[in-house]
Amino acid sequence: MEDEEQAEKNMHKEGRAGVLSTAGHTTFRSSNRSKVPLIICSFIAIFIVLAGIAVLTIWLVYRPRRPNFRVISAAVYQLNATSPPFMSTAMQFTVLTRNPNKRLSVFYDQFSAFVSYKNQAITPQVTLPPLFQEPKSTVALSPVLGGAQVPVAAEVVGGMSMDEAYGVVGLSLVLTGKLEYKAAAGLTIIKTSIGHYRVYVKCDFFVGFKRGLIFGPMPLIGSNDLACRVDV
Repeated sequence: MEDEEQAEKNMHKEGRAGVLSTAGHTTFRSSNRSKVPLIICSFIAIFIVLAGIAVLTIWLVYRPRRPNFRVISAAVYQLNATSPPFMSTAMQFTVLTRNPNKRLSVFYDQFSAFVSYKNQAITPQVTLPPLFQEPKSTVALSPVLGGAQVPVAAEVVGGMSMDEAYGVVGLSLVLTGKLEYKAAAGLTIIKTSIGHYRVYVKCDFFVGFKRGLIFGPMPLIGSNDLACRVDV
């Protein structure tokens, strides 16, 4: 009898130990599973921080700067503001664009130009060919604009006639398109992250007219008016 009671006690002890061992194993596995999402989130956070540091480093090294535009000459071959509501003009400009970046080239695409007077277009919009500009370089553009009649408001025609009689006409050359920065070796640096920039260039200037002279090259008045505003 004593042997049977001892055996039964041993079986109870082994059963309890098994339950405790199983419970501990279950608790350990449950704890490991709860740590997995935390580890994954930590890896993602570290990756995002490292990627941000890399992008910031590239940006600081290359540091894209806006290009510069200047109008240096203008030629007016036709300026007919006497048949409202239409105006016909023919003009040619020489524009210098400079890339001030040391390590980045500039690529212009879908570039177009037109002339405006008092914020109203007086020439049709003309598409310009794509332009690739090397670092620290200057390129001259000579767009020919006009040649077709453009409908304008009556106050535009009246204002143009008065300005011609006075001898000074204020005009604006507007250039719009897309701009992309590229490394000097041709590898695109920011295309994948930012893409193309929209670029808007507006050059406000005054042209001097003299009555009785045939249209042609006109003097630009005011050196402070030659620089263009560039929005990228």
